[in-house]
Amino acid sequence: MYYLDHHIIFPDTSKADDEGLLAVGGDLSVERLLLAYRSGIFPWFNEDEVILWWSPDPRFVLFPKDLKVSKSMKQFLRNCDYEVTINKDFKSVIEECAKMKREGQSGTWITDSMIDAYCKLNELGYAKSVEVWEHGDLIAGLYGVDLNNGVFCGESMFTKKSNASKAAFITFIQNTDYKLIDCQVYTNHLESLGAKDISREAFLKYLIQ
Repeated sequence: MYYLDHHIIFPDTSKADDEGLLAVGGDLSVERLLLAYRSGIFPWFNEDEVILWWSPDPRFVLFPKDLKVSKSMKQFLRNCDYEVTINKDFKSVIEECAKMKREGQSGTWITDSMIDAYCKLNELGYAKSVEVWEHGDLIAGLYGVDLNNGVFCGESMFTKKSNASKAAFITFIQNTDYKLIDCQVYTNHLESLGAKDISREAFLKYLIQ
């Protein structure tokens, strides 16, 4: 196991264990976070843990050309009166993601320090949020890191109404020109939208194109 100190450095991702855990410790400074994402690494830890850094193999990703939108979802998008925006209220989105109850999780990995760190990334243009509004109320959204190289690293999403988070995800992808959406690890929800596993080696190549 690699223990980070004040130096802004990570071990090679090939050193990750079978579950993808690469290193522990360090901090959530802008410099370290940007290095992590540009290296195919992301932080994920519980409130009572030290910072854990991950680089799983395989990597779960979505190529925008493979996006699957069901007939029922297309109809929903045509008929709903939702407004979808980008970067209108980043802080509210990440705070709602932190509050979201998730199956198999007793707490949240989106700690106050994580919220502060990603808000700084947003202020510097390296993180984006997508919001879904209904009659002026925020009902769903997602956020992630934009590496400015055609890759968007999705971090979390929330919803208060059925299909609203799907509306955020689909609308975002259809109205941007990313070459790859990093979904990090497998979920049934994202698989249904077209995401799939690729090798870590293949994923890393997209980061340097």
